[in-house]
Amino acid sequence: MSAGSSQIRILTVDDHPVVRQGIAGLLAIQSDITLVGEASNGREAIQQFRAHRPDVTLMDLQMPEMNGIDALIAIRSEFPDAKVIVLTTYVGDVQILRALKAGAHAYLLKNMLHKELLDAIRAVHAGKKSLSPEASYEIAEHATDDALTPAEILVLRLIAAGNANKQIADQLSITEETVKSRVKCILSKLGANDRTHAAMIGLKRGIIEL
Repeated sequence: MSAGSSQIRILTVDDHPVVRQGIAGLLAIQSDITLVGEASNGREAIQQFRAHRPDVTLMDLQMPEMNGIDALIAIRSEFPDAKVIVLTTYVGDVQILRALKAGAHAYLLKNMLHKELLDAIRAVHAGKKSLSPEASYEIAEHATDDALTPAEILVLRLIAAGNANKQIADQLSITEETVKSRVKCILSKLGANDRTHAAMIGLKRGIIEL
């Protein structure tokens, strides 16, 4: 077996060139890991994956044109054995679980030490899964929480967009009393003090996106 064929082949997907450059520099000095492709959004990620068939993909979540979750789902549907590490700044428990359910093998934060990233790459390539300590904590912290219903998430999304109860009622073709009832449930389930606080919690945990 040649040295090239024994290396772990990496595809990086991130819309920030500085992040991609940093990862490229880190991988360049590893004898067992090589960078084979880069992409700046989810659509490019799918194209690059098809072209290079990497062993491990490092996937950001928030990107233009197509986000990381949608790209992950698309890649895994076409290539079920694809190994993807989510590498992001977001640590919301709902978003973490969404990524894991979509098939991510690891969920890591960009502020981690280089050694942790390299260890995770090697572990995922070997068939293991990996979570950053922060991600593990967030999942454990909310494991017993009552999840919001789809209807409540819809109301929360409209709250975050700045809509008053009457506006939400009009948009959803429901009564204002129904909106008030759902808002009450949202505040209770999220442990929020008010509507603004609920929207902030929803964004932080990845329940909604703006």
